[in-house]
Amino acid sequence: MSIFPSLWARVLVAALTVTAVPATFAKTPADQLIVGMSMINLLSLDPAAATGLDVSEINANLYDMLLVQDVAQPDRLVPALAERWEVSEDRKTLTFHLRSGVQFQSGNLLSAEDVAWSLQRVLKLNLALASTWKAYGFTAENAERTLRATDATTFVIELPRPTDPMLVLNTLATSPSAFILDRKKVLEHQKNNDMGAAWLVTHAAGSGAFALNDWRANDVILMSRFDGYWGGPAKLKRIVMRNMTESQSLRLMIERGDLDIAKGMSAPDIEALQKSDKVRTQTLQRGTLYYVALSVKQPMFADARVRKAVRSLIDYQGINQTVMPHYGVINQRPLPLGLAARLPDPGYRLNVEQAKAWLAEAGYPNGFKTTIRVLAEPPFINIASNLQSTLAQAGIEASIITGTGNQIYGAMRERSFDIIVGRGGGGAERHPHSSLRTLVYNPDNRDEAKLTNFQGWRTSFYSPQLNQLIESAEVEPDASKQLAQYREIQVQLDQQVGAILPVSQMTDTVLVYADVVDFQGHTAATTRYKDVYKQR
Repeated sequence: MSIFPSLWARVLVAALTVTAVPATFAKTPADQLIVGMSMINLLSLDPAAATGLDVSEINANLYDMLLVQDVAQPDRLVPALAERWEVSEDRKTLTFHLRSGVQFQSGNLLSAEDVAWSLQRVLKLNLALASTWKAYGFTAENAERTLRATDATTFVIELPRPTDPMLVLNTLATSPSAFILDRKKVLEHQKNNDMGAAWLVTHAAGSGAFALNDWRANDVILMSRFDGYWGGPAKLKRIVMRNMTESQSLRLMIERGDLDIAKGMSAPDIEALQKSDKVRTQTLQRGTLYYVALSVKQPMFADARVRKAVRSLIDYQGINQTVMPHYGVINQRPLPLGLAARLPDPGYRLNVEQAKAWLAEAGYPNGFKTTIRVLAEPPFINIASNLQSTLAQAGIEASIITGTGNQIYGAMRERSFDIIVGRGGGGAERHPHSSLRTLVYNPDNRDEAKLTNFQGWRTSFYSPQLNQLIESAEVEPDASKQLAQYREIQVQLDQQVGAILPVSQMTDTVLVYADVVDFQGHTAATTRYKDVYKQR
């Protein structure tokens, strides 16, 4: 979207040139929030195609969802566009009752038809974010039947196959695909039946508290307050997001007061600013895990005793104390911290002598040679270097191979690797199945199955017993029985020595200038700025 050049000039003069002002006078405008963050992975704003934490936060301010996770208690789901919802006794139907009178930023009134069309669109376009919905049995062919409006304020989901309705509700509250679009506005810009896909790469059509004014790729995003917002107007007039990739620049500018919020800073710069009374830190727990993954296609790692040896050659405590501050916190389970179903950590520690004994029992008394693939950026490369050192103590000689995300995770998707230090999991959905489906479940271990969305398949780790337990727990209606099943899965996974060995759970640290009030980052990366203001 374009805005008048004069407005751009006023905003940029006020918000972007304050770096020329001496530090004692540097201040961002009182009615604007200036955010410094990396935008290099921001390729599209289309909710059907946009992946990544940064775009989720942007779209959370441009669009609304039916329901959201409570920012203070993520396990609690609270109303948004839907005032209330019900789940049928047979757990097959979810019915949502929408707020009346909600306006899109275009002036169009929101209806249940917009909700149905938005979710159907995700499946019909079949882009990256359709995968979660397809895991529940939704398809482009059944979308109109299973995701439908029954009247202007009632939206119904008919589950195509048995699953836990709470899992679907959590997806609606967190997935970047679950933002609701202004159907009429989008279709005005449709070309060649693309359902507005080309236009929505750089535009927005939502009902959120802020409207998109302009996005200059790898430069600036400008959003202005939507005064007709159903929840009342935001306290700030404008949000300006600047593309900043250098941690030291972020550190300098937020310390001077040239930025209100800084994201993506390195651990040393964060630690330096923790001593400043001008800035405070806020650490956000994410649902993904840093892990060491082993390919069971490799003969040595097909032996559970060798996997057990590697598990004993990870210095969990050392890595989390020296490498992971501001990146993650120790977690040795496949489930995110805080879930009721998650068992306490099993207490794995670096134990070289025990690892040597298991290697000798497996026929590798002198170790072997292998490779570790890893992104050439912290903390991944740091974890890999630490692992290389501890593996060597038991005779395992591991060469490190660095590369881009496509190269490293591409090798994993092709099942052509030895060891990978990576990150993955269920993300923001507060449900055990989400992580287990991603990290453990592997219903078809054949190469030609190409189940690349399942990281368990990528490792070639195949356990019919665990598959059956995961499938059973997903559809178990009795909450106490389901809880017991999820705990049993963790016990069995420990005994079978899964091929993905969790090391740490991801955290993000955000730096906030002292006069910013009511900024509360969201664990689901759907941080909303509606109630943020400055106290001056």
